[in-house]
Amino acid sequence: MNKNKQKITVQNSTISITKINNEDYICLTDMARNFGDDVMIYQWMRSRNTVEFIGIWEQLHNPRFKGIEFETFKKQAGLNNFSLTPKKWIEATNAIGFVSKAGRYDGGTYA
Repeated sequence: MNKNKQKITVQNSTISITKINNEDYICLTDMARNFGDDVMIYQWMRSRNTVEFIGIWEQLHNPRFKGIEFETFKKQAGLNNFSLTPKKWIEATNAIGFVSKAGRYDGGTYA
């Protein structure tokens, strides 16, 4: 990730914004940390509406997006046993709308 980060303040909480491949990405991890915890991201990604939204976004903006894998996730989304992480989404669909990196200071999930 690029060290050139900007910060915004939302309800007295600092949220990082960073440039990745000349695009701005907001830190979902910061948002979750300040208003709950990382479980919020996973719960959000389990929703059928979320999966449909991020899938359509990828179809519009990512020519290398793997639509067949998206359809599989879409069919499973919302079921009790369905779980989806940003990393799993990125790896399975070749997504560009999310960046997920492990690390204490430079890690996080960005969208």
